[in-house]
Amino acid sequence: MAGRVRYVKVLKAEKTQAQGALADGPSSQGNAYVFLVIAPLLWGGNAVAGKMSTSDWGPFVLTSLRWGFAVVILFVFGWRIVRQDWAVIRQNLPFLFLLGALGMAVFNMLMYLALQTTTAINVSIIQSVAPCIIMLTNFVLFRQRTVALQVVGLLISILGVVLVTTSGRPLSLLEGDLVIGDVWMLLASAFYAGYTIALRWRPPIHWLSFLTVIGLSAFITTIPFTAWEQMHSPQVTTSFSAWLVLAYIVVFPTMISQLAWLRGVELIGSNRAGVFLNLVPIFGSALAVLLLGESFAWYHALGLVFVIGGISLAERVART
Repeated sequence: MAGRVRYVKVLKAEKTQAQGALADGPSSQGNAYVFLVIAPLLWGGNAVAGKMSTSDWGPFVLTSLRWGFAVVILFVFGWRIVRQDWAVIRQNLPFLFLLGALGMAVFNMLMYLALQTTTAINVSIIQSVAPCIIMLTNFVLFRQRTVALQVVGLLISILGVVLVTTSGRPLSLLEGDLVIGDVWMLLASAFYAGYTIALRWRPPIHWLSFLTVIGLSAFITTIPFTAWEQMHSPQVTTSFSAWLVLAYIVVFPTMISQLAWLRGVELIGSNRAGVFLNLVPIFGSALAVLLLGESFAWYHALGLVFVIGGISLAERVART
């Protein structure tokens, strides 16, 4: 019964968001599209920035610095809101810590680790497997209704990921011929899928409080990994370009993208906004070619079509 009430509330919220967007007129919807394009563009750029940093920062150090600086900035602007939400935060602190550890720390550490041995194009496309994992988990654990076309869409998406990870040779899976970086990225996508599923139990606090707390959790989680990394392969960089890339990661994929995404969802609703997530692998692949000079092979193109097409089919069917 509680789940049904929650579902009704979500539908009402979506209806209110859509009505608000219509009331504001076409200009507001146009603004929403701008915001919802900016966010995936910045997220796609994260993989490229991570690849640029492989020679300057270790994956664990980079993740630690990213969230350490981000939390300082977030706290400067949001400490009053965090204080207002503190009673709810304190009640849900273990859960919020888990969200930050899995969705922000482990996901990013594994992604930056993957970029040590695979391309930014592969990372951008493989992370699109997360929606497939989410749909499968919702079906298995929460018994959400699934129809045949959804299953077809998921299988098409998985085929796309297989094409990318095997360089267009799916049968090589039988030989265990996989790049370790692609394996790390698949694992990272599984962790992010778990984080996304767990957001259904997110406590009712302001988004700035939420981002600050899970960011702090992510930073704390990275500390032992960073210490281990520094003990075994110490890296100290004074390169201006390395710090510039880090600044980009802290400001744009970490914070501005969240602001843009939240505003876009507020204007047109999460159902309509969800399809824009399919732009992440497109932008990531394009930026990798333009900025890193990576080769875009036929299997990347076909895999991208399969991944985005399969997810779009599954999501469209789920909304009907």
